[in-house]
Amino acid sequence: MAEAEVLDVMYQMFQTVLKLALPLLLVSMIIGIVIAIFQAATQINEQTMTFVPKLLAIIAMLGLLGSSMLKTLQDFLQMMIGLIAGG
Repeated sequence: MAEAEVLDVMYQMFQTVLKLALPLLLVSMIIGIVIAIFQAATQINEQTMTFVPKLLAIIAMLGLLGSSMLKTLQDFLQMMIGLIAGG
């Protein structure tokens, strides 16, 4: 495998990781910021107040986007198996 092909595979791998992780991270970050603002305004500092809504939002996002995330992983795996089998 040539150096350019390795770099192309690495680039595609990083793109796949971003496609899979970015929606979950963005939802978690947005909910964290909203709850932090609420806690600062009310002066309530409870750790479970940040954990539980983030967990529920991530579970909801996995429910909504899980099938497309799995399809993305399957496409990447098929590409990698094709590269391994091809030589």
